Amino acid sequence: MKMKYNRLGKSDLTISEIGLGAMSLVQGQDDTNSYVLKHAQELGINYLDTSDLYDKGKNEELLGKLIHEDRDKWILASKVGNKWRADGAGWDWVPAKNYILSAVEDSLKRLKTDYLDLYQLHGGTTDDSFEEIVEAFDMLVSQGKIRYYGISSIRPNVFLNYANNSNIISDMMQYSIFDRRPEEYFPALSDSGIAVLARGTVAQGLLLEKDAQKYLSYSTREVLEIQKSIEELAQQHQVSKLALALKYPLLHQPCVCSVLGIRTKDQVRSLDDVMDEMKNIDLDLFKGLLNDLPTIKYETHRE
Repeated sequence: MKMKYNRLGKSDLTISEIGLGAMSLVQGQDDTNSYVLKHAQELGINYLDTSDLYDKGKNEELLGKLIHEDRDKWILASKVGNKWRADGAGWDWVPAKNYILSAVEDSLKRLKTDYLDLYQLHGGTTDDSFEEIVEAFDMLVSQGKIRYYGISSIRPNVFLNYANNSNIISDMMQYSIFDRRPEEYFPALSDSGIAVLARGTVAQGLLLEKDAQKYLSYSTREVLEIQKSIEELAQQHQVSKLALALKYPLLHQPCVCSVLGIRTKDQVRSLDDVMDEMKNIDLDLFKGLLNDLPTIKYETHRE
């Protein structure tokens, strides 16, 4: 069992090919949360992703308590752009320079650190003040409060603009066997030196044990057929469905990390054999399945 590491885009950061999405951690379950992070470290996981949006900032607070003693062992990432309303009833999109500069201070305080390795714009639209946003992030880099910045977006007209006209190093995108829409844009992102961080890699559990249901443009019946094919592949090649789900994104440049949300001790222990299993998985293994899957593309935000 040996974790593989990849360079994060144009940066000097080297991250584990499996990352931990902290949004799944549960408030008040200190023993479980500590175990999950410790075991993840033992497996070689060093990428840890959160956001100021998650649990109204409490997810960052939780991580701050858990990792402050070994902060330097983590590639720590957070996100910004969504501001909770005072009554807590929802949030607003606030992609403004002043807000970004103030929000990072709050995130750093909650995370008990004086810098973030990666700070990501948590969304984005073509109506945003692009120059103002980029100026804010570049300022934070120059101040040493963040090492690099990226974006978390599935809108092609947004992430391509940042890829071509800013210093982002990464885009976090929903990407899995079920959702191959990002692949259309991988050549352009690769040419710009932008790494992809894949989220939603298990497709809300549909690639594991969750019962079939409608997903994106797939009907429940189509999802069920894909699940049967995944099960057959796993049995035929003697690997877990989790290994198949996590490895598929990594077989495509410029994807460098499959980010997985982990909530329980059993879930993190399920990774114990995954790295060894992933070594035996290549793109040819998926060829039959991919030939049977319909091609889906982003239908909006293309221009």
